[in-house]
Amino acid sequence: MSEQKRSNRNKKPRRLWLKVSLAVILILGLGVSAYAFSIYNDAKDTVNEKIHKKVSSIDHEIGKKKIETQEPLNILLLGVDKRAGDSGRSDALMVLSLDPKNNKMKLISIPRDTRTTIVGEGFEDKINHAYAFGGTDMSISTVESMLDISLDYYVQMNMEGLTEMVGAVGGITVDNQLDWYDTGYYKKGYHYAKGEISLNGPQAMGYVRMRYKDPNGDFGRTKRQRQVIEAIIDKGSSIASVNKIDNMIDVLGKNMATNMDFDDMKDLLFNYKNVRKNTVSYMLKGSGTKIDGVYYYLVPDEEIAKVHEMISEVG
Repeated sequence: MSEQKRSNRNKKPRRLWLKVSLAVILILGLGVSAYAFSIYNDAKDTVNEKIHKKVSSIDHEIGKKKIETQEPLNILLLGVDKRAGDSGRSDALMVLSLDPKNNKMKLISIPRDTRTTIVGEGFEDKINHAYAFGGTDMSISTVESMLDISLDYYVQMNMEGLTEMVGAVGGITVDNQLDWYDTGYYKKGYHYAKGEISLNGPQAMGYVRMRYKDPNGDFGRTKRQRQVIEAIIDKGSSIASVNKIDNMIDVLGKNMATNMDFDDMKDLLFNYKNVRKNTVSYMLKGSGTKIDGVYYYLVPDEEIAKVHEMISEVG
């Protein structure tokens, strides 16, 4: 047999394997692309059809223009404790201030027992009662009035949904700084040991609900809420969670509401991605007291003015 024939015979298998390999890569690539496209479409449909809810207290077009031109944004984060047969209360209130041009982010926590004038009701009460009296709109108006700021967006999350979200990402790990035994938030007698602990959904809910065994009261509770939310974000954004995305989208669809549409979220992700480089976390400072037998958290005027400047400051 000639050398030419042998050479041709050897080339055919190599070419065949090359074609097969390319075909397999192409099919896998198309499969991954189709899966990614499917996830993208599912996310878009869920946001626009289930999560996106406009409110009368915020002009959506102003926020949209700010995102497009990368201007500072103020977003109200509402963690709502809402159960069957109950109008609910805002269990957590935070103002997220984003400054993309200077790569800055400020997260201002408002204690839920803060006494202030409830806009639309005309009397002073705990700020978390604004949601019970008038829902998201009244909460937005009351926070704007108290801090003398304008809010561009709101994001509302049902606190009960945290249990489902922790389960959807396959559990989380947090650094617990307080050793305590549960009195029934999750399971009576359950030991939340100090140090790094793993939590499933119900355990995470017990972790964030505990308040009276914490010497820092609401301050400690709010810190644990932030821990759980950050842990969910970290776990949810990991490569290992790709196969959990459908479950995560489903949970968000049932428990989240915002006046952002899908395009707003997408633009916010790209235009404001560097704001976490310089992060400031702060909680309004005041003192607790009882008025007519009811506990309130009183924040002095100078503290309100200070926080107003923190949020309004650019650069």
